[in-house]
Amino acid sequence: MADITAAMVKDLREKSGAGMMDCKKALNEAAGDMDAALDWLRTKGLAAAQKKSSRTAAEGLVGVATSGTVGAAVEVNSETDFVAKNDQFQAFVKDVTAIALKTSDDVEALKNEAMPQGGTVAEVLTNNIATIGENQSLRRAKRLEVSKGAVVSYVHNQQAPGLGKIGVLVALESEAADDVLQSLGRQLAMHIAAAFPKALNEEDLDEAEIERE
Repeated sequence: MADITAAMVKDLREKSGAGMMDCKKALNEAAGDMDAALDWLRTKGLAAAQKKSSRTAAEGLVGVATSGTVGAAVEVNSETDFVAKNDQFQAFVKDVTAIALKTSDDVEALKNEAMPQGGTVAEVLTNNIATIGENQSLRRAKRLEVSKGAVVSYVHNQQAPGLGKIGVLVALESEAADDVLQSLGRQLAMHIAAAFPKALNEEDLDEAEIERE
């Protein structure tokens, strides 16, 4: 059996993001070969992620981003609120939101987009499930754009810049000055976060819901 040192375990942890005991076991399985240990962890991680994928992910974060006349919001779920405070999870939500801002809000299409650090959104998500230890899912996304005016965002209970439990986008089609639109948009967005309206007008409401009320 190869002599597995603490330095080797530390090196593998930094390269893989896996836990200390898993890294030590991987190095033992691979007889100290770093590349083989990484492959072992990757295989184990994919299998673990597949098992976790059936568990309910009901917590998480909403990421919002705007750029002039375009805005995007992305919801990524996790099993517990604890994971929503994880730096790795927050970075993922922020990156995917930035990608949605530049591309589209089609979730399946988003999963195939390339991430800044390499790999696709789906691949990085699978890796996060394996390393963080909880099921996570890219639930939904929305992108708004106006030909003139502004898209304004607001995050309620912000946990990090652009990340929180409630995210709102307000698209204002207008020729008014940007500072006016930003102020109005933010006030509207705050009201939306507080009131949680289901539609912009009666015609957009579900008829069954109106009847029930």
